[in-house]
Amino acid sequence: MPQFSDRVERISISGIREVFEAAGEDAINLGLGQPDFPTPEHARQGAVDAVEAGKADAYTGNKGIPELREAIVRKHERDLGLDYDPEQVIATAGGSEALHIALEAHVGPGDEVIIPDPGFVAYDALTKLTGAEPVPVPVRDDLTIDPAAIEDAITEDTAAFVVNSPGNPTGAVSPLSDVKAFARIAEEHDLLCVSDEVYGRIVFDGDHRSPAEFAPEQTVVVDACSKTYSMTGWRLGWVAAAPERVERMLRVHQYVQACASAPAQYAAEAALSGPQAVVTGMVDTFEERRDLVVDGLRDIGLDVPTPEGAFYVMPEVPEGFVDECIDRGVVIVPGEAFGDAGEGYARLSYATATEELEEALSIMEEAYEAVR
Repeated sequence: MPQFSDRVERISISGIREVFEAAGEDAINLGLGQPDFPTPEHARQGAVDAVEAGKADAYTGNKGIPELREAIVRKHERDLGLDYDPEQVIATAGGSEALHIALEAHVGPGDEVIIPDPGFVAYDALTKLTGAEPVPVPVRDDLTIDPAAIEDAITEDTAAFVVNSPGNPTGAVSPLSDVKAFARIAEEHDLLCVSDEVYGRIVFDGDHRSPAEFAPEQTVVVDACSKTYSMTGWRLGWVAAAPERVERMLRVHQYVQACASAPAQYAAEAALSGPQAVVTGMVDTFEERRDLVVDGLRDIGLDVPTPEGAFYVMPEVPEGFVDECIDRGVVIVPGEAFGDAGEGYARLSYATATEELEEALSIMEEAYEAVR
């Protein structure tokens, strides 16, 4: 047998991808978090213009092209009032690489990283790849991350904690009081707060706020164009943080990636700097779909909190429901794919056409009757 590292043996293929890859061609796939809208025309044109001008043929600087980093700085100032310098930003290969370099630069063997449970599958795996130990903390009944639970989980080995709002897989949005509490915890305990804000523009009720507003020295913001601008395939994200943190993350980034894709960087700059009405339109559509799905699931008889952001809903489901749905041609993800506390739940993405959602709800009603 070949020899493999202990770190890679501690992780496995994402449960989301397993369900996605196993889905039949005719299945209604509510398992993948991918908007069904095209990338905005002005973003695509930004890449085309760069290619035609010969600007996308070579490596860019490790941190990314200046125009993109300046656009990211303007975005954070516009949305959250954050005062970053372009040198405090690294363009990455999607939010996934941003999470990877944030953790790799700050934690290692002997450290603990507190993560939400259920939470995005990468938090557990990327923590293990650093050699650190993930410490899952169950979310509240409304699926929001509980600052008190984070504080209770802190030990002498805790080096960092991850927060995610709006949340994947939950769709939950942390209220301002909780966001301020995350910042206080980071400062008082001298911990890194990794704030995953990839869904920050997709909020239906209330506002998205960031711990970086209140503890900028302790927070690494992870963000991306993937969900906001329907650019999942472009693989363009970023980190923003204090200069000394950026310098350490850059050391990792330069060896694992060198630089983000040049055409994607020009597309992202155009997306961030160009008209934003397309984002508003997508968010309005997601909200309509959310209401359709939540009402439909409740009519079936399932208990489900109303998500305030992202494009996921996470109902409690009876045993056998997920398999029954998949067998009938509706792909959803079992909650335990996102952590032990997700058992008894399922994640559904409503980033798909309304007609397919209506058909899926009809099939899920049949599945519920079969297993109840």
